[in-house]
Amino acid sequence: MSVKQQIIDTLTEVLSPVHLEVINESDNHHVPPNSETHFKVIVASAAFEGKRLIGRHRAVNEALQPQFDAGLHALSMHTFTPDEWEQEAEVPDSPKCRG
Repeated sequence: MSVKQQIIDTLTEVLSPVHLEVINESDNHHVPPNSETHFKVIVASAAFEGKRLIGRHRAVNEALQPQFDAGLHALSMHTFTPDEWEQEAEVPDSPKCRG
């Protein structure tokens, strides 16, 4: 199973999101072709209600610890409550790696 699919399955199970996008951004970095090491996650979940940004990010990091242990290198997170997402939350484009 691809790393992307593992991320989707794990976050779906743990957070029951109303919106979830998992974007492989590995090609923006200096890694071999077809790598799955750098991802962007956009997730809206009621599980984030009442949590500050750090708490939301901790929840995602904890859920994806097995993927990090297996080689996931970088994760850009954009976390929203369902209400925040409905308010047309903006997600910035990721920059290209300069390294």
